[in-house]
Amino acid sequence: MAKKASPDQKIIADNRKARYSFAIESTIEAGLILLGSEVKSLRTGKASIAEAYATARDGEIFLVNSYISEYQMAGRFNHEPKRVRKLLVRKTEALKLVIAVRRQGMTLIPMKLYFNRKGIAKIELGIARGKKIHDKRQTEKSRDWDRQKGRLLRDKG
Repeated sequence: MAKKASPDQKIIADNRKARYSFAIESTIEAGLILLGSEVKSLRTGKASIAEAYATARDGEIFLVNSYISEYQMAGRFNHEPKRVRKLLVRKTEALKLVIAVRRQGMTLIPMKLYFNRKGIAKIELGIARGKKIHDKRQTEKSRDWDRQKGRLLRDKG
Protein backbone atom coordinates (compact mmCIF):
# COMPACT_ATOMS: atom_id res chain seq x y z
CA MET A 1 0.00 0.00 0.00
CA ALA A 2 1.31 3.44 -0.91
CA LYS A 3 2.30 5.79 1.88
CA LYS A 4 0.17 8.88 2.34
CA ALA A 5 1.92 12.18 1.90
CA SER A 6 2.92 13.83 5.13
CA PRO A 7 1.53 17.34 5.67
CA ASP A 8 4.95 18.87 5.02
CA GLN A 9 5.15 17.45 1.46
CA LYS A 10 3.49 18.97 -1.60
CA ILE A 11 3.22 16.15 -4.14
CA ILE A 12 3.75 17.26 -7.73
CA ALA A 13 3.61 13.93 -9.57
CA ASP A 14 2.81 10.41 -8.43
CA ASN A 15 3.60 7.20 -10.32
CA ARG A 16 0.52 5.15 -9.42
CA LYS A 17 1.25 2.42 -11.96
CA ALA A 18 4.65 1.59 -10.44
CA ARG A 19 3.33 -0.54 -7.57
CA TYR A 20 1.19 -2.52 -10.01
CA SER A 21 3.96 -3.21 -12.54
CA PHE A 22 6.88 -3.64 -10.14
CA ALA A 23 7.61 -5.31 -6.81
CA ILE A 24 9.19 -2.51 -4.78
CA GLU A 25 12.04 -3.75 -2.57
CA SER A 26 12.94 -0.42 -0.94
CA THR A 27 12.78 3.31 -1.54
CA ILE A 28 15.31 6.12 -1.41
CA GLU A 29 14.95 9.91 -1.47
CA ALA A 30 17.06 11.90 -3.93
CA GLY A 31 17.44 15.53 -4.88
CA LEU A 32 17.22 16.82 -8.45
CA ILE A 33 19.40 19.25 -10.36
CA LEU A 34 16.86 21.55 -12.03
CA LEU A 35 16.88 24.76 -14.02
CA GLY A 36 14.93 27.79 -12.82
CA SER A 37 12.17 27.42 -15.41
CA GLU A 38 11.77 23.75 -14.39
CA VAL A 39 11.25 24.69 -10.74
CA LYS A 40 8.66 27.32 -11.71
CA SER A 41 6.85 24.77 -13.87
CA LEU A 42 6.91 22.21 -11.02
CA ARG A 43 5.37 24.79 -8.68
CA THR A 44 2.40 24.98 -11.06
CA GLY A 45 2.17 21.15 -10.92
CA LYS A 46 2.91 20.41 -14.57
CA ALA A 47 5.05 17.27 -14.47
CA SER A 48 4.79 13.56 -15.19
CA ILE A 49 6.97 10.66 -14.06
CA ALA A 50 4.69 7.86 -15.29
CA GLU A 51 7.09 6.64 -17.99
CA ALA A 52 10.33 7.70 -16.32
CA TYR A 53 13.14 5.57 -14.93
CA ALA A 54 16.54 6.18 -13.38
CA THR A 55 19.81 4.88 -14.74
CA ALA A 56 23.39 4.75 -13.50
CA ARG A 57 26.29 6.11 -15.54
CA ASP A 58 29.85 6.53 -14.24
CA GLY A 59 28.78 6.17 -10.63
CA GLU A 60 26.08 8.85 -10.93
CA ILE A 61 22.29 8.45 -11.12
CA PHE A 62 20.23 10.13 -13.86
CA LEU A 63 16.47 10.49 -14.33
CA VAL A 64 15.45 9.64 -17.88
CA ASN A 65 12.16 10.27 -19.74
CA SER A 66 10.53 12.44 -17.07
CA TYR A 67 8.36 15.25 -18.39
CA ILE A 68 8.34 18.77 -16.94
CA SER A 69 6.35 21.09 -19.19
CA GLU A 70 7.84 24.37 -20.37
CA TYR A 71 7.19 27.43 -18.24
CA GLN A 72 5.21 29.94 -20.30
CA MET A 73 6.83 33.07 -18.83
CA ALA A 74 10.43 31.90 -19.38
CA GLY A 75 10.56 32.97 -23.02
CA ARG A 76 13.82 32.06 -24.74
CA PHE A 77 15.40 30.83 -21.48
CA ASN A 78 13.10 27.82 -21.32
CA HIS A 79 14.17 24.22 -20.81
CA GLU A 80 13.73 21.05 -22.84
CA PRO A 81 10.73 19.14 -21.35
CA LYS A 82 12.18 15.60 -21.54
CA ARG A 83 15.85 16.25 -20.84
CA VAL A 84 17.96 13.88 -18.73
CA ARG A 85 18.25 15.18 -15.16
CA LYS A 86 20.99 14.33 -12.67
CA LEU A 87 19.89 13.04 -9.27
CA LEU A 88 21.68 14.00 -6.08
CA VAL A 89 22.48 10.95 -3.99
CA ARG A 90 25.36 10.24 -1.60
CA LYS A 91 28.28 8.35 -3.16
CA THR A 92 27.74 5.27 -0.98
CA GLU A 93 24.03 5.16 -1.84
CA ALA A 94 24.80 5.66 -5.53
CA LEU A 95 27.26 2.76 -5.39
CA LYS A 96 24.63 0.51 -3.75
CA LEU A 97 22.12 1.48 -6.44
CA VAL A 98 24.59 0.78 -9.24
CA ILE A 99 25.36 -2.66 -7.77
CA ALA A 100 21.65 -3.46 -7.39
CA VAL A 101 20.94 -2.50 -10.99
CA ARG A 102 23.93 -4.29 -12.54
CA ARG A 103 24.21 -7.49 -10.48
CA GLN A 104 20.73 -8.17 -9.19
CA GLY A 105 18.73 -7.02 -12.23
CA MET A 106 16.80 -4.38 -10.32
CA THR A 107 15.25 -1.24 -11.81
CA LEU A 108 15.14 2.28 -10.40
CA ILE A 109 11.59 3.60 -10.69
CA PRO A 110 10.51 7.11 -9.63
CA MET A 111 7.58 6.76 -7.20
CA LYS A 112 6.71 10.39 -6.51
CA LEU A 113 8.04 13.87 -7.13
CA TYR A 114 7.41 16.44 -4.40
CA PHE A 115 8.57 19.56 -2.59
CA ASN A 116 9.73 18.95 0.98
CA ARG A 117 8.88 21.31 3.84
CA LYS A 118 11.86 23.53 2.95
CA GLY A 119 10.57 23.92 -0.63
CA ILE A 120 13.25 21.75 -2.22
CA ALA A 121 12.24 19.41 -5.05
CA LYS A 122 12.82 15.76 -4.14
CA ILE A 123 12.09 12.46 -5.86
CA GLU A 124 11.39 9.12 -4.22
CA LEU A 125 13.05 6.28 -6.13
CA GLY A 126 11.91 2.71 -5.71
CA ILE A 127 14.41 -0.12 -6.12
CA ALA A 128 12.20 -2.62 -7.88
CA ARG A 129 11.98 -5.92 -9.71
CA GLY A 130 9.51 -6.29 -12.59
CA LYS A 131 6.41 -8.39 -11.96
CA LYS A 132 5.36 -11.25 -14.20
CA ILE A 133 1.84 -11.40 -15.64
CA HIS A 134 0.64 -13.92 -13.05
CA ASP A 135 1.92 -11.67 -10.25
CA LYS A 136 -0.08 -8.76 -11.68
CA ARG A 137 -3.18 -10.96 -11.83
CA GLN A 138 -2.69 -11.89 -8.18
CA THR A 139 -2.40 -8.21 -7.26
CA GLU A 140 -5.65 -7.48 -9.09
CA LYS A 141 -7.43 -10.36 -7.35
CA SER A 142 -6.34 -9.19 -3.91
CA ARG A 143 -7.46 -5.60 -4.69
CA ASP A 144 -10.87 -6.84 -5.89
CA TRP A 145 -11.26 -8.98 -2.78
CA ASP A 146 -10.36 -6.04 -0.53
CA ARG A 147 -12.98 -3.90 -2.30
CA GLN A 148 -15.64 -6.61 -1.96
CA LYS A 149 -14.75 -7.18 1.69
CA GLY A 150 -15.10 -3.45 2.37
CA ARG A 151 -18.52 -3.37 0.65
CA LEU A 152 -19.71 -6.40 2.61
CA LEU A 153 -18.60 -4.94 5.92
CA ARG A 154 -20.16 -1.58 5.07
CA ASP A 155 -23.50 -3.15 4.04
CA LYS A 156 -23.73 -5.61 6.96
CA GLY A 157 -22.41 -3.35 9.68
